[in-house]
Amino acid sequence: MKYNPNEIEAKWQKFWSENQTFAASNHSEKPKYYVLDMFPYPSGAGLHVGHPLGYIASDVYARYKRHRGFNVLHPMGYDSFGLPAEQYAIQTGQRPEDTTSVNIDGGVDKEGKQIAGYRKQLDKIGFSFDWSREVRTSNPDYYKHTQWIFIQLFNSWYNKNSDKAEDITTLIAVFESEGNANVNAVCDDNIPTFSSSEWNAFLSEEQQKILLQYRLTYLAETEVNWCPGLGTVLANDEIVNGVSERGGFPVIRKKMTQWSMRISAYAERLLQGLDTIDWSESIKESQRNWIGKSVGAMVEFKILTPTLSKGEGVDAGYMTGDSQTASVLLSHAKEMRKEPTLEEAMLWEEIRNRKLDDKFRRQHLIGKYIVDFVCLEKKLIIEVDGGYHNAKEQKELDEERTFELEQKHLFKVIRFTNDEVKFEISKVLSIIKQELSNREQVTVNPVSTPLLWRGSG
Repeated sequence: MKYNPNEIEAKWQKFWSENQTFAASNHSEKPKYYVLDMFPYPSGAGLHVGHPLGYIASDVYARYKRHRGFNVLHPMGYDSFGLPAEQYAIQTGQRPEDTTSVNIDGGVDKEGKQIAGYRKQLDKIGFSFDWSREVRTSNPDYYKHTQWIFIQLFNSWYNKNSDKAEDITTLIAVFESEGNANVNAVCDDNIPTFSSSEWNAFLSEEQQKILLQYRLTYLAETEVNWCPGLGTVLANDEIVNGVSERGGFPVIRKKMTQWSMRISAYAERLLQGLDTIDWSESIKESQRNWIGKSVGAMVEFKILTPTLSKGEGVDAGYMTGDSQTASVLLSHAKEMRKEPTLEEAMLWEEIRNRKLDDKFRRQHLIGKYIVDFVCLEKKLIIEVDGGYHNAKEQKELDEERTFELEQKHLFKVIRFTNDEVKFEISKVLSIIKQELSNREQVTVNPVSTPLLWRGSG
């Protein structure tokens, strides 16, 4: 029998279409099997040779599994939302919705030329797709699900104790009853510790800022690959030799605020899951490398006692001023204690009355400087900056002062503005508490013996 493709292919393709031969049943007793191809970008007028190259192999396997008695789901769809479709629309001067529809279904372009369309070409090749399951990622009926997923992530936090994501309301309940001191979560670093009373006293806006530090999706300033020519951020694999793969536009590194996901929370579960799936070892290994699990180490450093000049470090270990300027500075310090600024007085009252479990001194001498507040036992300095600190010259002096206090005298310096002290005192105290907690392992007494500092790296 002579094979006439025009007749035979047309006959059977019509039969398959009319009888829904390849439609997967939702209520079948047959064992299920899923064969999924990578969806093409409908950003050109029809298929290229790379499409059938991959689709033929998977189609052969789908047909094989049907013959073996499986209920096979073999769908097709189009990744029609994003950069490729956008760029094609720019190049052709047409709306993305129009170009996407024409490229998929066929039609006439703006010059009057007939476009075959992806769907017709795929049908002519004879693929056994279940077209009742076709998806187009640019359709609201599709991307509403991706938006729904984002909302679920946004309304969730990862509880390390239960090793799973939980609704954000369960975290709020913990904050309301006991604060965040005992919360074991995948979250931002250096979140200030707060009590339940402090949480309940926060304004709603402040509470939401804190919750954003725990949510599975969160806003963060990260360094990205920005392509001005395309007006978008690119992944590393979309860049070739420093330019965009699509269009050849220059790419620069810049910081941008964008949505991120705490996917690393699932790293261990993803790694363990690789042991139970039927994949080749080479694919599993590439996944392990992509997940990129790393383990830190505990390191011990000796911290030597600071060398003290005559007159320093004696008299109970809190005379920390420079002996050559101490007498002059002490006179200034006494005057400053008598006439503090409004904000300095507010913070001093809070530090004294809130009983932070650590002793602070005000207008104290450290080297050649007078600092606003200091906890000598924890080597922590608190500075309150007035409006004049915004001046360029003063900023430079503040930076020089901070550098010397931290590098020469080994103190940690934290700074607050007048407005922060006046209007966000609870937040200020939370940060101070957290810094004190962080520095429990770096206590240095000027007349004590050397100590060890334990840190993880």
